[in-house]
Parts: sequence; C-alpha cells; structure tokens
Amino acid sequence: MIKISPLLWIFFSAFIIVLLIPSILVISFSESKGNEEIDLKIDKNNVMANEAANQAVEVSVYRTSLKKIENVPFEEYVVGVVASEMPATFELEALKAQALAARTFLVNKMLVPDSSKEEVLLRVNADISDNPENYQVYKNKAELAKQWGENYQSNITKIQEAVHATQGQILTYEGKLIDPSFHSTSNGYTENSEDYWEHSYPYLRSVASPWDKESPKFNDQVVITISEVEKALGIQLNRQTDMIGEKKLTESNRVATIKLGDKEFRGKDIREKLDLPSNDFEVEQSGENLIFTTKGYGHGVGMSQYGANGMAKEGKKYEDIVKYYYQDVSISSVEPFVDTIVAKK
Repeated sequence: MIKISPLLWIFFSAFIIVLLIPSILVISFSESKGNEEIDLKIDKNNVMANEAANQAVEVSVYRTSLKKIENVPFEEYVVGVVASEMPATFELEALKAQALAARTFLVNKMLVPDSSKEEVLLRVNADISDNPENYQVYKNKAELAKQWGENYQSNITKIQEAVHATQGQILTYEGKLIDPSFHSTSNGYTENSEDYWEHSYPYLRSVASPWDKESPKFNDQVVITISEVEKALGIQLNRQTDMIGEKKLTESNRVATIKLGDKEFRGKDIREKLDLPSNDFEVEQSGENLIFTTKGYGHGVGMSQYGANGMAKEGKKYEDIVKYYYQDVSISSVEPFVDTIVAKK
C-alpha cells in the first residue's frame, strides 16, 4: 500500500476543489439561466398578447387642419384621443371608460366599409380623421405639451395609465362592436339613439344621469338675432305674430320637434344649424332676438362624460360605468378584430 504524505493530500484536495467547484457553478448557473429564459419567454408572450394591437397596427390619422397624414401606433392614438376628448383632471376610472369608448370607436372606423368613409379619407387612404364632426378629436404629444405646459408630464402619465389599464379591451353587444357614442353633459337623462339619429340600438337607451348637474355645462343661454335664425333655417318669421309654436319632447325631455313660424323642425336640426349646446331648450322672443335656454351639452346619446366622472367619484369602476351607459354590453378582447384589420391592410 502506497503511503501519501499529508502535504500531498492537502495539495491533491486543493486541486480537486479548484477543478470541480467552477464546473458545478457553471452547471448550476446554466440551469438557472435556462429556467430564467423560460420565465422570460412566458412574460414576453403575455406582453405580446396584451400589446397585439399596438404592435400589429399603425393608425393613419388625417390631420384636418394640417391636411396631412400622421401615422401613430394603435394605443398611442387612443392616448391622444382620451387626452383630447376628456379633461385630464377627471377621475382615473372615468378616463378608463373613455379609453374603452375611444378604442372601440377606432376599431369600428378601421373596419368600416370604404363607402361610408369621408371622401378625403378615401382619397388619401387614411384610416381615420381628427374631424370632430364625424370622428374623434386627436392631438399628438407635442400638441398636448403645448396645451398643458407645466402640467404635461403629470397629465400624460395619468392618461397613459388609464389607457394601459384597459389595453386590448373593446365594447361589444352580442359579439359585435358597438357604436360607443358619448357626449359631455346630459340634461339629467341620456337620449335613446333613435330620438336623435335614425337607428335604434338596444344598448343606447335613455338612462338617468343625475351627476351631470355638477357640470359647468349643464345650463346655458344663447341669444341669436331673428335674422340669423331665419338665414340658418331658411325661413321667414312674422315678427307681428307669435313665431314660436308647438313643441314635442322625446323620452328624455329633449325637443323632438318644434314649430317656428309655419314650419316644423326637429330639435336635432335646430341644435346643429344654430350651434346650440343641446337639443333640450326653451325658446322665447325678446325684441329682435330669440333666446335659447339650454340644458346639457352634446347630443345626449351614450356615455355622459360628466356622468362618468360623477360615478367614478362615488367609487364606481370603469366596468360599471360603461355597462351603465351602454346597456347589456360586454368588455371583449380586441385581438380578433385586430387580425381582421391586419389582413385588410
């Protein structure tokens, strides 16, 4: 039997330790790194699922005043709309509800048949316009920074939080995209869709909206000369007689029809042609003027923004808000619709 000196044993042991421990560490690190990559892969898949719309779709926005197209990532466009359509001072849950409406509106317009688009959009091959008459108001970050000044960072962070919290979510009714109409301030009730527009939608029903009374736009008064009214409506009024005739109301107490002189008008047409805040109005003659006393601001159909903010102040979540103003709707994933948009592009 060979005897090994203690000194040799010490040298041999040190050699083994130096040789083996780094190998063990490398194996252990490799296994750990392998697990980390699996976890990261899972996380990346989740992120990709949540950001499918933003990564797969770019929105081409026709900037009306600039007469040019601005290409914007999907969710960034939603941020620009929410920031432009609702005050940043509103409650976060109200901003989330607005984000859902804005995103649903966008997808609707990106999928809409070409024949129903504005002529200018067809000509320049844009997805959507910032013209508020038919589309949503949109401002980019540079425009918002100019508008908000020193409040820009806090405002944009809040808006981005609201949009991110609802990312990938849209509103549907029986599996189909809804028309997510919204307005600033109701007269205390929202309007049935067919009482303002031609179509009746089961989710756009009149509901009470008492929170709107806190809106600075709840009451207003507009004075218009009789001559201006005649020109706008294409009529002649006899100043010697009572020119304001019978008025009929909708379910929500807005003007359905009203007779001025010998001609009957829809309340909607009076509001739009005379640029009144609302089609809930009282009218009286005062000398050479007609005085319109209005209640509410906007067409009154769908979600009231000040109503949404009032609900949020009471602790309601955005899911509660949208399901109150849009009856029997579902909050659905945007992904199937994005696939259609991508295929269409």
